[in-house]
Amino acid sequence: MPLPLDPVIEKIIPLLPLRDPKVLTPQSARESLRALAAARAEIPPPPVEHVNDINVAGGAGPRPARVYRNGSGTAPTVVFFHGGGWVAGDLETHDRQARNLAIDTGAVVVSVDYRRPPETRFPGAFEDAFAAVRDVVGRIKEFGGDAARVGVAGDSAGGNLAAASALACRDAGIRLAGQLLVYPVTDVAGNFADTAENARFPSRAENAEGYFLSRAVMEWFCGHYLEERAQGTDWRVSPLRAKQLKGVAPAVVTTAWFDPLRDEGVAYANALREAGVPTKHHDGQGLIHGYFGLGDASDTARAEAQRARADFKALLDKGA
Repeated sequence: MPLPLDPVIEKIIPLLPLRDPKVLTPQSARESLRALAAARAEIPPPPVEHVNDINVAGGAGPRPARVYRNGSGTAPTVVFFHGGGWVAGDLETHDRQARNLAIDTGAVVVSVDYRRPPETRFPGAFEDAFAAVRDVVGRIKEFGGDAARVGVAGDSAGGNLAAASALACRDAGIRLAGQLLVYPVTDVAGNFADTAENARFPSRAENAEGYFLSRAVMEWFCGHYLEERAQGTDWRVSPLRAKQLKGVAPAVVTTAWFDPLRDEGVAYANALREAGVPTKHHDGQGLIHGYFGLGDASDTARAEAQRARADFKALLDKGA
């Protein structure tokens, strides 16, 4: 039997933003995530020795990025993509996640601020993500200094970008040591509005509402990211629909039990394994979408995130 919803998180859910698509606008979504991050200002951020703002290459010019580094020796490098439904989220909202990633993996973390819709529609965010990875690999001596220990990571929409970037890296001959996909979006065909497509993933009905991220909000996000619904079958936004997953970087995939995205994340982990890709899956029992950002409040969330990051560290230490 799966574990019940973590009681600490159950109390937090009513306080979380982005729950009503009828009143959401891109600006309000961005402001609410910023406000959520600012509300924790009294809690000291996880300590990282060096934090620097830089630029990395994007699909249409330089993009802002932030580098997190402990120590000065050779280390793995991780390119990190924030969540927020592609529409919201930025370097500030995911500062703590990037810090924890640097601390728990020992890697130099490069957090990328990709272009967001509706100002820039698909495939703008993907193009920025892949360009950033290529740029970091090409400048590896400026970062961790070890081209054999480069990984990608991201949560939610950022997990989607990390997964798609890993596929693009394989096709471009760029060897990655690993990918950390945190409750990723993996199949947006039908924009979460098509009954037949939704039926393929029971969690879209089981967790349609009441657990922070809702199916309706995912439909809202997809409607902003994609110019046309037909784009949803493109592997650059639906990596589960890639023709071939063989040869992509080893993966750590996390899902949350009370998350409409749960089953497509599980499906992606299974598809990777079937393609011969070494893959570990953490099922996030008792947890909701976004739990990597709830570790300050929930012991369950913190422990599950730490386990996933430890598995990712093992991939990075092993190297490509």
